[in-house]
Amino acid sequence: MPKLKSRVLKDKPETEAQGKQEVRYQTILNTLHQAGAVSVDALSEQLKVTVVTIRRDLDALERKGLLHRTHGGAVPIQPLFFEPFRHDRSFVRQVERQADEKRRIGYAAAALIQPDETIAVTPGTTAAAVVRALPLNYNLTVVTSTANVVMELSKRKDIKVFVTGGTLHGEWFSLVGPHAIRSLENILIHTLFIGADGLDPDWGATSFDQDEGELALTMVEHARRHIAVVDHTKLGKVANWRICQSRTLHTIVTDTNATDAMIAPFRDMGIQIIRA
Repeated sequence: MPKLKSRVLKDKPETEAQGKQEVRYQTILNTLHQAGAVSVDALSEQLKVTVVTIRRDLDALERKGLLHRTHGGAVPIQPLFFEPFRHDRSFVRQVERQADEKRRIGYAAAALIQPDETIAVTPGTTAAAVVRALPLNYNLTVVTSTANVVMELSKRKDIKVFVTGGTLHGEWFSLVGPHAIRSLENILIHTLFIGADGLDPDWGATSFDQDEGELALTMVEHARRHIAVVDHTKLGKVANWRICQSRTLHTIVTDTNATDAMIAPFRDMGIQIIRA
């Protein structure tokens, strides 16, 4: 019995230290996603710990694939590209378009997630930004039909990833077709993040690609909560294929360039609007 008591007393400080470390990790990531970069000195002052501790935390987060270390600080991880597309200018331009807005949208959307949820993301750069902002150690399951999202999550050992399967299609490495749709038959999704080519009050969320639109619609049918993640350039636009009606949405997360006039019709429907 004395040995057991000694062991408990020994483990308690270790547990407390791990808890403080996890809090620091999440604070660092939150600050990083909000600001776009962090410095060792500023984090040391913010968290009231030594610069040595911050450097150690940043190194650990880089090993986890959650940020990229720079001299004196860190920046968010960059999208992981398949090699043939790394130097494709049109592809890279699409990723970089409204990059700051998408980063802020991703962070704001990820903050809506609760522990133990099963979430899903549709193809697209804004939805991928949500994946990069997922909180640590929430015991999440991510359902995705996109190969590049699988790459983004390859180092996240705290997340379970369910891949739909299907036929590889298009520039965004999406998996589509009957096999992808059938794989979702028994999936129950708590929260779906919908990236769209257009979001119009009357026409809803739409996609330029029929196959991706049909798969996204299937995800909508299996999800309890629908969150559209779109930058302001997508508001009021209509593409070829409907993903869902606007009234199906619970929340729209967009950027601060979205004007009151742009969001008013959605707000009048009772949809929560977040401008990040």
